[in-house]
Amino acid sequence: MFRINDNPTGLNLDYQLGDLLVSLMYVPRTSELTIGFIKARKLKAKDITGASDPYVKVWLMRGDKRMEKRKTAIHKATLNPVFNEAFSFIVSWEHIRETTLAVTVMDWDNVGRNEAIGGLVMGSKSGPAESKHWGEMLNKPRTAVVQWQKLKPL
Repeated sequence: MFRINDNPTGLNLDYQLGDLLVSLMYVPRTSELTIGFIKARKLKAKDITGASDPYVKVWLMRGDKRMEKRKTAIHKATLNPVFNEAFSFIVSWEHIRETTLAVTVMDWDNVGRNEAIGGLVMGSKSGPAESKHWGEMLNKPRTAVVQWQKLKPL
C-alpha cells in the first residue's frame, strides 16, 4: 500500500516532466556541432485533453548571449513524440567550452501562448548528466553520443 507521500524513486514528483533522447556530435575539422532530438517519453500533459502538442526549441548560446535558434516540427496530441530531427551549428574549437545549447520542450497552443513543458542545458557547465554527455561528445569527435536526459523546470 502506498501513501500519498511515498515516492520509491526518491525524486520530487513535480520534477517529473519527461525525458528527451538527445544525440550530440562535434566535428573539430569542420567546427560542426550537431544536436539531435530523437524522441521524448512521459512528457507532462499541458492540455485539458490530457496530452500535449510538443516541439523542441534549441538556442545556441555563447556565454549569456543567444546566437541562433532552431525548432522541430510540432507533434499533435502526444506525450511520447518521435522527433528524429537534428540541427547543426558552426562552433570553433576555441569557443566550444563556452558554448551551451539551451533546450526547451514546448507545448504548442493554437489559442494563447505556447507553454514550456521543461528543458535542459547542454554544455560543460551544465548539471552532472548533461556535463557528462557533453564531455563524452568532446572525447569522441565525429561520433554521435546518444543519451536520455531528464527535463527540468524552467
